[in-house]
Amino acid sequence: MRALIQRITQASVSVDEAVIGRSGPGLLILVCAMQEDDETKAEQLAAKISKLRIFKDDNGKMNRSILDINGSALVISQFTLAADTSRGNRPGFATAAPPETGKHLYETFARQLVTLGVPVETGEFGADMAVELVNDGPVTIWMES
Repeated sequence: MRALIQRITQASVSVDEAVIGRSGPGLLILVCAMQEDDETKAEQLAAKISKLRIFKDDNGKMNRSILDINGSALVISQFTLAADTSRGNRPGFATAAPPETGKHLYETFARQLVTLGVPVETGEFGADMAVELVNDGPVTIWMES
C-alpha cells in the first residue's frame, strides 16, 4: 500500500459540499491499495504510521507519535497515488488494486488504526471529494508497505 501522510492542525473532507469527515490535530492520510496488496500490508502500514514519530516533543524535536499526542486521523482513499508517469504526459493507474479490493483494503487500514487507538474519520471511497487541510510544519511523508 502507498500512503501520503501530512501532519495537520486540522483537516476536513466534503462530498457534494457536505462535510463527511474531519480531524486534527493529527494526520491526514491519503492511502492507495496496489495490485499486490493484502490485509497484512494494510495492517502493517497502519501500525507503522501509528508509531511514526513526527510530532514535536517539549524540546521541539520530532519525537512523538500520533498516539503520544492523542491525535486523530482523517483517512482518504486516493487511487491516484498509483500514478505511473514514466511514459508520456498522461498518468497510468494500472498498478492500483481493482476498486473492490481497494475499498476493502482502505477500510481494513482505517479499522486497524482505530484498533491501535487512533480516532479515525474517513472520506467516501470512490467519491469526488474536496479535502481541506492546514499542514503543520509542513510535514509530508511518503510511505509504502
